[in-house]
Amino acid sequence: MSELTIALTKGRILEETLPLLAAAGIEPVEDPQKSRKLTFETSATGVRLLILRGSDVPTYVEFGAADVGVSGKDTLLEHGGSSFYEPLDLQIARCKLMTAGIVGQTLKSGRIKVATKYVNLAKRYYAEQGRQVDIIKLYGAMELAPILNLADEIVDIVDTGNTLRANGLEPRDKIADISSRLIVNKASMKMKHNQIEALIDAISVAVAENAGMQGAA
Repeated sequence: MSELTIALTKGRILEETLPLLAAAGIEPVEDPQKSRKLTFETSATGVRLLILRGSDVPTYVEFGAADVGVSGKDTLLEHGGSSFYEPLDLQIARCKLMTAGIVGQTLKSGRIKVATKYVNLAKRYYAEQGRQVDIIKLYGAMELAPILNLADEIVDIVDTGNTLRANGLEPRDKIADISSRLIVNKASMKMKHNQIEALIDAISVAVAENAGMQGAA
């Protein structure tokens, strides 16, 4: 059996992915959340995990450094293209990609400034709205941009909305519902078809059981 490499996104997505992998019989031999290592052997023979920044997972899968990956839909939309398969919605790390701005402030007409790390997504969204925008790329502390007059609004992930409210902002328009997805390298799907299909099937069962428990709660 050939080795299977799975790229995971660190942080919240990792926390919610590990139980799904465990249900599929794949568990890291040491806790990746307590280690500085980036690669981990697992309880499943010939399966190893990579722990990466979310923005890097699609690239590793696209170019075959990883056979399979777990990535947020926001990252996949920003990455663009159809360079890998996306066979499964894991229904974890759910949130929304939204525009947001200062509470009660009406968005001015004409050209606006938008701060975001989702440059490609934002360009596509505002083009569809027929709005002319100047995109300002930021990597964090997005909420400061409207307050300090750096931008008229922001495009960012919204979960509870508490961070927005704490900084005097409010969500405006929803761009997309976001959850984490399983993605597969196209060549790997051919070369390691049986292994990957078995993995997808096992995780699908775990996702369905997870959804059933949440529905019953």
